[in-house]
Amino acid sequence: MNQRQNQLDNLDNNDHFLSLALKWLSLRLRELAGEEIKDTEIHKTYMTMETVASQEPYPAFVYINHQFGLSSFEEALLLLCVSLELDPTIAGLCGKAQQDPNLCYPTFFLATSLFQQSTWNTFSPTSPLFYWGLLEINQRGHQPFITSPLQADQQIVNYIRGLYYLDQQLASFLMLIDPPNNPLPASQQGIVDQIITYLQHCSQGNLPIIQLLGTDGSSKQLIAAHIATCLGFKVYHLPLGLLPNQIFELKTFLRRCNREAKLIPMVLYLDTQEQDSSNETISTALLNHCLSGYHGLLFLDTRKPYPQINRTTLSFDVSKPTVSEQEMAWTQMLGDRVSNETPSLLANQFNFNLPTIEINASLALSEPIKKQVELHNRLWNLCLINSRPQLNDLAQLIETKATWDDLVLPKEEIALLRQIRDQVRQRTQVYETWGFQQRMNRGLGISAMFAGESGTGKTMAAEVIANSLSLNLYRIDLSGVVDKYIGETEKNLRRLFDAAEGGGAILFFDEADALFGKRSQVKDSHDRYANIEVNYLLQRLESYKGLAILATNLKSSLDSAFLRRLRFIINFPFPGKSERQQMWQKVFPKETPIEALDFERLGAFNLAGGSIHNIAVNAAFLAAQAGTSVTMSLVLSAVKTEFRKLERPINESDFR
Repeated sequence: MNQRQNQLDNLDNNDHFLSLALKWLSLRLRELAGEEIKDTEIHKTYMTMETVASQEPYPAFVYINHQFGLSSFEEALLLLCVSLELDPTIAGLCGKAQQDPNLCYPTFFLATSLFQQSTWNTFSPTSPLFYWGLLEINQRGHQPFITSPLQADQQIVNYIRGLYYLDQQLASFLMLIDPPNNPLPASQQGIVDQIITYLQHCSQGNLPIIQLLGTDGSSKQLIAAHIATCLGFKVYHLPLGLLPNQIFELKTFLRRCNREAKLIPMVLYLDTQEQDSSNETISTALLNHCLSGYHGLLFLDTRKPYPQINRTTLSFDVSKPTVSEQEMAWTQMLGDRVSNETPSLLANQFNFNLPTIEINASLALSEPIKKQVELHNRLWNLCLINSRPQLNDLAQLIETKATWDDLVLPKEEIALLRQIRDQVRQRTQVYETWGFQQRMNRGLGISAMFAGESGTGKTMAAEVIANSLSLNLYRIDLSGVVDKYIGETEKNLRRLFDAAEGGGAILFFDEADALFGKRSQVKDSHDRYANIEVNYLLQRLESYKGLAILATNLKSSLDSAFLRRLRFIINFPFPGKSERQQMWQKVFPKETPIEALDFERLGAFNLAGGSIHNIAVNAAFLAAQAGTSVTMSLVLSAVKTEFRKLERPINESDFR
């Protein structure tokens, strides 16, 4: 496969051939125009040209003839049309040879007079010259076909001259994937080696479609780039959404791609990952036409195997590097500028591919660093930021400020929350280093349910865990996930979990009973698909490698299958008087001016933590408006407001 690259790299032989070809053609035209030209001179020039044409690496003109299967007459006709762009004297010679100065261009009449074995089939739409767009006929008005101008495609002219670049008509669709700079980890290099071994035994006309499966597009592109580099090819990225959506336009586009694949060492990387689900039917039809209409080497970036392919297909699952490989990549990028623990901590928490690791490391090292801990913190924050964008349209990022001191819960519940935090920290050691992952095919995720009335601290507890782990916390927006159309909820959840995997984000499903409710009896197709969604959720919760927290006010409404598979279930009790008193003592920030508050009396009001927080904020606004400190009378006034909001009876004696 490297032979073509050698041909492209050699320009001296190409220029020598063109000079001889133009000289031979000029002699033939002058002879046809009536000049006395020695046959020996024409023959000698032709034989020298043929000798140069037979030498490897072949000239570009000869290579085109071989690639497109041109006959002797078609070769000569192509040379005649190309020569007009290479030699300014050819136009005048064409006019003289046709005995009409107005016909200063190649025509079918001129070609049949100059060359032997001419045939009308040459000008049919299926002939190689016109099927592949090597030549065009510019028939003007009522001008006879036989004297209409013939013109070589400019891309072909430039190729024959030795200018090898992507067809400009394809440049707006295809984007070159940069050659790789660094070696791949062993897990991904093994895939490269398998594919290269197979391709080295394939003929040029029997190249397979290589399906790269999974969700990590960057790793798949790296693998394709390594394969292309080893074989002397360039790989071009084509998103499925950019394909022309009309069949005629698509066929023209694919024909152009096939022509380009015959000319330059090109590999097509067709990316289906960004396909819009609303146009799935259209996209599938386009993909079918593309896969059947493109004949070169093609990488298909897809989540799962695509079954409807009428070509030889190889499929490979592509994953991000293993934790140990990611740790090694961090170590190689950071060197001794960080502590020995930093690469391990980053690899254990964030599941990144090589390009993301390189970008984060480069950004962190782009500014002067005084201390190792400073670089560690910068790296951690960059990793958090880079794991956010894919989730932002599916969930709400919660700014975590709460700490362990802010929680008011029984000791048993606090201990369970700390145990959840510790399991997130130690999961790599237990699962991978200690071998549990080899014995478990599910349940690698850490899932917990926080159950309790509204305002009892479920969201705050999730914030505390996320804050203590320095991880992103996302509240799932059910309106953006649940869809009335069959199958759409499952797709949204798949996107959600896939996006969260990379950064180990904590997923907080508020009011989870609306999404994780009991599976219903199947009465119609909607019930059946609703149950499929529940089953899918069960699977993803167990396979998600981060922490997923389900919060519910109605524990009894959750599906029992969920309850069995949850690792932790923490009940958030309604606070008693002593707990409420502690909440009142902690609810006001230290900067807030307070005056003679009776926390014991306030604790007697039967309120949850969320209501206490609302009262504190409202009392602070009342004090700010009055220009005073937060007094007991202002707090009691805010308590009344909260009672009215909750539609609770108000006993005036309690507020005197």
